[in-house]
Amino acid sequence: MILERKLYKLVKKLAILYYRFLCLVLPVNQKRVVFDSSLGKSYAGNPKYIYEYLVANGYDIKWDCIWFYEKDKYNIPGMSRQVQYGRMRYLYYMATAKIWVFDNRQPEFLIRRKDTYYIQTWHGTPLKKLALDMEDVFMVGETDINEYKKHFAKNVQTWDYLISQNAFSSETFARAFDFHKKMLEIGYPRNDILFRDNNEEAIKRHKKMLGLPTDKKIILYAPTWRDDEFSEDDKYEFRPKISFEKLQEELGDEYIMIVKYHYLIMDAVDWTPYEGFVYHFDQSRDIAELFLVADLLVTDYSSVMFDYSILKRPMFFFAYDFYKYKNELRGFYFSYRKEMPGPISSTTEELIRDIREYDGSLYEEKYENFCRRYNGVDDGSASGQVATLMDLLIPAPCPNVYYENE
Repeated sequence: MILERKLYKLVKKLAILYYRFLCLVLPVNQKRVVFDSSLGKSYAGNPKYIYEYLVANGYDIKWDCIWFYEKDKYNIPGMSRQVQYGRMRYLYYMATAKIWVFDNRQPEFLIRRKDTYYIQTWHGTPLKKLALDMEDVFMVGETDINEYKKHFAKNVQTWDYLISQNAFSSETFARAFDFHKKMLEIGYPRNDILFRDNNEEAIKRHKKMLGLPTDKKIILYAPTWRDDEFSEDDKYEFRPKISFEKLQEELGDEYIMIVKYHYLIMDAVDWTPYEGFVYHFDQSRDIAELFLVADLLVTDYSSVMFDYSILKRPMFFFAYDFYKYKNELRGFYFSYRKEMPGPISSTTEELIRDIREYDGSLYEEKYENFCRRYNGVDDGSASGQVATLMDLLIPAPCPNVYYENE
């Protein structure tokens, strides 16, 4: 273990030196754009929908688009090239790109060059406290809250643009991230598909593509991760307190269940006992497609609630550890019990009862207020607005500008 740590530190030091060397000797490629989602773990989220808008409008032919992947290449449309995250070529493309488009923080040593623009799309409206607003930290590799805040704030200084879904997020991000550059309060690009494909024909197409039956209603279970639930080898674990066995027994005749957990969850779960009822999708699957096919959402404190509510479908909140999460782990930015536009349960039995007895009229006013506050900006045009910005940031071709394209 000690030898592994020493080797890791050496490799990291060499990577830093190599990146800095590239920045010194190579010019910025004026038409190169790099993308990744969840640090290469998925082809999804805001970067995906920005990129696919670019493809649909021919920008991928004019620009040199690079997608970073962690393990296996993705099935990506357009003229982009895929490069493995963290490798030497990754450092080369990071050093020479004109625009970075990411939805998570990048390694701290990757300092943005002055001729490069960084569009941070982020990955959700905050319910739980973030960054500088946090009072303690329990995350993998993080033990000192002050150090965590210092490194977070330093990373944010590299961002030029930050996408926000609503005024509440803009205010929260500015404070919690100490962000004082350009806030793009335009809604989330990943939600554009919820406007475009929210129709019977498109939903059937998505169900077929996902291999889902069409004769039953669909429950989407999408919980957040717990900061303090990780294994000895520092991997976040999925420790569900929900009983899939009871759900299958009580609801299996009418429903199937999609399980989609947070991208940080790395452990494998044996779903064999629930075959035919539970359909599991890992972190690489784009959750927006799952929103479209789901008749209802079950979540806890995840920001998926803000996106799913655009569809105006029932939402249920399985908050089995509410007081621990509120008082010991993260805490919330607003009153959870007052604002959630659906039933809140703490046991599987309560959740089953809530689903069976759901009366949407009881939550109609709450739901309208929730949508007005948190997704009133989303209108299906966010990807196009980002593309327009990128078009302004990338200069028109001229003889004295570097345009190498391998």
